[in-house]
Amino acid sequence: MEALGKYSFGLGDRFGHQGNAQLKAIMAAYEKGIDITPVWNKSNREHITIGTQPSDVRTEADTVTRSAGFKRPYFVDADHINLENVDRFIGCSDFFTIDVASYIGKKANKDEINEFMIRAERYSGELNIAGPKLTLETSKSQIRQIAEKYLFAAKKAQEIYNKIEKAKGKDNFVTEVSMDEVAQPQTPLELFFILQMLATENIPLQTIAPKFSGRFNKGVEYVGDPILFAREFEQDLLVIGYAVREFDLPVNLKMSIHSGSDKFAIYPYIGSIIKKTAKGIHLKTAGTTWLEEVIGLAESGGEGLEFVKEIYCGSLKKIDELCAPYADVIDIKVSSLPSTYEVSKWNSQKFSDTLKHIPGNHDYNPSMRQLIHVAYKLAAIKMNEYYRLLETNEQVITKCVYENIYDRHICRLFGIR
Repeated sequence: MEALGKYSFGLGDRFGHQGNAQLKAIMAAYEKGIDITPVWNKSNREHITIGTQPSDVRTEADTVTRSAGFKRPYFVDADHINLENVDRFIGCSDFFTIDVASYIGKKANKDEINEFMIRAERYSGELNIAGPKLTLETSKSQIRQIAEKYLFAAKKAQEIYNKIEKAKGKDNFVTEVSMDEVAQPQTPLELFFILQMLATENIPLQTIAPKFSGRFNKGVEYVGDPILFAREFEQDLLVIGYAVREFDLPVNLKMSIHSGSDKFAIYPYIGSIIKKTAKGIHLKTAGTTWLEEVIGLAESGGEGLEFVKEIYCGSLKKIDELCAPYADVIDIKVSSLPSTYEVSKWNSQKFSDTLKHIPGNHDYNPSMRQLIHVAYKLAAIKMNEYYRLLETNEQVITKCVYENIYDRHICRLFGIR
């Protein structure tokens, strides 16, 4: 199987119409000397909500890459899968994001914890990760607490991995383990022992997605202290480098940063740190493409504008239902949401400007953007009409999607001018 590559981007495309625009952004980066591996991803929840199948993502990826004459590696990610739903992704995916968040905090049995402690206790005391750059202090009691919190999750990851490997064969897919959708971030110390657990379970990990400090709310800016994030991120990279050598993990193991959020405030720090350390990165932007479709339809005016107004007005009526599955990754101020009456009077520019996350955009409303982010279900209810509008207004939407991925994400992250 082809390698994932030093840099890779998870490209969510909920309705499967923007693969060409997304790939165009990847190819534009390549022309600037940045080789990014595209990874099309879609979660089981999104498939169920929209009524699509995992094979649809494979079809889209294969079609757009073939049409563009794209000869470099690309992947299809079974995003946030678990033991209950992995089967439907095995045939068509070659990248598996194993989500263990729901298992964190559940205890493995006492014998399993004791067995892990025998291997891990030697790291108690002063743990020299990278000389003066990073030294961690720990104790046997701390290590046991970490084992009690994460070992069961690591064993579940192995169970899911083994199921995939049995069907696809070893080295025929990329494995990521994600633990980002939890309330509390993992510390660098916890990450070290988590990596030991995953190595002990013989999972050939290529990317890992921890939870960082701050909030990565859907579709909007990072909420937190960018300096604190940068320090945490760099320490995690040092931990990964040390764990790769210590536990014989794959040498290309890299950090994965999740959430369909606009991480503009921290991109300069991420870019600077990966350049300084010569490390890779996997970045997911899922969900932002759907927002660009809405913006593109608004900018198109006519039927497109009326359709997205209906989506917004419908989302106000169903706000609790739409937000419930995303409670940990949205922060909507209901009082900031414009009324149905207000929006009915808006023209194309006002609607699109209210949704566009562009620094200095005075009309931008992050609460409305987050609500639209989780309201894709309402477009799925009118699927035929929505697809027709996407095709009718393809040129405008393609421009929006391309500019979002290339200008706002890729250029900011890699400092392209």
